[in-house]
Amino acid sequence: MADSPPAQPRPGIDYPRTLIEFGEFFPDEKACVAYVERLRWADGFVCPEGHVAAAAWRSERGLSVCPTCRRQVSATAGTLFEGTRKLRQWFLAAWEVTSQQYGASALGIQRALGLGSYETAWAWLHKLRRVMVRPDRDHLFGDVEVDETYLGEEAPGIKGRRVINRAIVGIGVEMNEAKIGRIRLRHVPNVNAPSLQGFVVDTVTPGSLIHTDGWQGYANIAAKGFRHRVTVTRTSDQPAHIPFPGVHRVASLLKRWRLGTHQGAISKEHLPYDLDEVTFRFNRRTSKARGPLFYRLLSQAVRTAHIDTDALILDTGRGRPGRRRATRGDADHSR
Repeated sequence: MADSPPAQPRPGIDYPRTLIEFGEFFPDEKACVAYVERLRWADGFVCPEGHVAAAAWRSERGLSVCPTCRRQVSATAGTLFEGTRKLRQWFLAAWEVTSQQYGASALGIQRALGLGSYETAWAWLHKLRRVMVRPDRDHLFGDVEVDETYLGEEAPGIKGRRVINRAIVGIGVEMNEAKIGRIRLRHVPNVNAPSLQGFVVDTVTPGSLIHTDGWQGYANIAAKGFRHRVTVTRTSDQPAHIPFPGVHRVASLLKRWRLGTHQGAISKEHLPYDLDEVTFRFNRRTSKARGPLFYRLLSQAVRTAHIDTDALILDTGRGRPGRRRATRGDADHSR
C-alpha cells in the first residue's frame, strides 16, 4: 500500500503533469488499478464489512483481500468505475475533460479516445460531471454577490424575470476586496423567495454579507441568518455590472460555455451537472496545469458510487424503455 498522499499533491509524483507523464504513470490497466487503490485507500485499506487494515493482501486474481474476514474486493467496486474493463480509457477521458478550458463535449471525447460508440462517450462525460462537485463542499463566506441569469431562448415579448422557456440559474460569487473568489451555481425552478433564498442558505455560510439587487425574492434574507446589502439597479444610472461585477462575469462565462460547448442547446435534465462542471473549472481557474484537476476529479470519482447508464438516459425522459438493462458482462458503454 502506498503512503498517504500529502494534503497538497505533488506534481509528477502524485499526478502526471503532461501527456508524456500520463503514459509513464498509466502504461496499462494494472497501473490504473494501483492508482485507484492509492486514492481510495490512502489512509489504509477499508473492507466493505467495516474492517480496517494498514494494507490488504493480494489474491491471485489481483484483488485486495481483507486480512480480517478474507473478503476479496475489487479496487473499483463501489466507485464510479465499477465493473469497467477499460479503466485506462476512463483515465484518458478524465484527462481530456480536465484539459478543456470551457468544457468537453461527448463528440470530442469520442474522437480523442477513438471510441466506436457516441453513447459511451456521452455516458462517461456525464458521469464524470456528476463527481465534479462534492456534496459536502465548503460554503461560500464573507462578501457574496447573488443574482440569477437565464439560459436558452425566450419567446418574443418576454422580458425581465418573467420567463417561460429559459432555464434559471442562481449565481453566488465570493468577492474578496473586489476580486472574485469561489462560485456556486444552481438550476432553480423560479425566482420566488423559497427558491432563491433556499439557494443562498444551501451554499453560503450564515453571517456572510449577501449583496443583491432589489428583487423581492431576496427580501427578508436577513431572517435566515445573513447580513443583507441591497443595490437597486432598476432606478440606477449605473449599468448593473458595476455594482455586481462578480455575478455578471460568471453569467457571461455561462453564456460563452453554452455557445462553445453545447452550440447554444441545453438539457434541463442534465443542467445541474453541467453547472457542476463550470463550477469545478472556475474554482480551479488559477491552476496552470491540468494535472491537479485530473487528480481532484479522480479522487472524487473513487469516492462516488457507480451510476447506471440506463438510469442516466432515462433521467432525460428520452430513454428507450424496451432496451435490456445492461449487465456486467455487457460492453463497457453500460459503465
